[in-house]
Amino acid sequence: MYETIQMLHSYLAYAALGILLLAVANALTGLISKRIFDMGKDLRLSLFALILCHIQLLIGLILYFVSPSGLSAIQEFGMGGLTSAARLLAVEHPFINIIAIVLITVGWSRHKKFVEGNKKFKSIAIFYGLGLLLILSRIPWGTWFN
Repeated sequence: MYETIQMLHSYLAYAALGILLLAVANALTGLISKRIFDMGKDLRLSLFALILCHIQLLIGLILYFVSPSGLSAIQEFGMGGLTSAARLLAVEHPFINIIAIVLITVGWSRHKKFVEGNKKFKSIAIFYGLGLLLILSRIPWGTWFN
C-alpha cells in the first residue's frame, strides 16, 4: 500500500506542478497584457490548479502517516537524530508544502473578492507564484528522480 501511495504522490506531482505553473504563467500574462479575466478559461485553470494541489496535499498527508520516512522516522530517531535528507522528508517537505497550499488557497479566495481582471490576475499570480516557489524549494529532488 505504501508503494502505491508513494507512486501516486510522485506522478500526481508532475500534473499538479504543471497545472500550477500554467496558472501562474496565465495570471502573469493576463496581468501584463491587461486582459479581461475570462470566467471560462482563466477561472477553470486557476480552479483546476487549486483542486490538484489540494488532492496532492491529501495524498501527501496519507503518505506522511504510512511512510517509514514520515512521522515514524521522527518517532524512531527523534528530531535530533534525523539526517538532512531524512529531515527534508519528515519535516521540511510537509511543513513548507502545507504553507504553500495555504497561500494558493488564499490567492483563490482573494481573487473571488475582486471585480477587475487585473486585481484577479494579480492575486492569483502573487499567491500561486509564492506557493509554486515554496513547493519547488522543498521537493526531494534526489529521491524524486531515482
